[in-house]
Amino acid sequence: MTAPSRLFIARHGETVFNAAARLQGDHPHTPLTRDGFAQADEMGAMLSHRLGPNPDMTLWSSSAGRALQTLAIMAEHLGLDWHQATHDDRLVEIGMGSWGGRYYADVVAEVGPVVETETRLLKPAPDGESYADIAARVSHWYAEHGTTPGDKLVIMHGISSRVLRGVLLDLDPLPNHGVPVAPGLPQGSLVMIEDGVETLIMEGDGGERA
Repeated sequence: MTAPSRLFIARHGETVFNAAARLQGDHPHTPLTRDGFAQADEMGAMLSHRLGPNPDMTLWSSSAGRALQTLAIMAEHLGLDWHQATHDDRLVEIGMGSWGGRYYADVVAEVGPVVETETRLLKPAPDGESYADIAARVSHWYAEHGTTPGDKLVIMHGISSRVLRGVLLDLDPLPNHGVPVAPGLPQGSLVMIEDGVETLIMEGDGGERA
């Protein structure tokens, strides 16, 4: 897929679940920590420096509270109206089913490793969402909205953003998951995708847990 305009994809800042090593997945609201607010602040400042005040861009966000909090801080830096943003459930994080909200350590004690060593991807829960499911929903969002003219800022999550980036960059599908997945980035990271090419705008200093 090749976008006709620039897509700025940000991973939200650190949350209380991240700090406590809990699996948050598609949990609707896990508030940002002070570090998370600082990461969002840095992304907003970086993007404002790059684009200038009041850039002509639309705002998109996962409907999860942590993404909306991140967007609020970034929008303030850009001089854009948070209330004009569109929230879309198709941009949320991987659904973790009955593992969601539990401590990583407790789930690992029951079922073994839940993070793949080589890819650093979360293992889908038995009653959770597959990577094919994620690829289908983020691709549907992009087909409906991503190809319209104009720059877009999209606030997402660790796993779901990796899948969307993989789709947009036309990467080869991962053998175990059957869909393209881009390399992971820490919380508070921001990339730009233009004409099928990704540029790292800012690498955050958060952890990798999704």
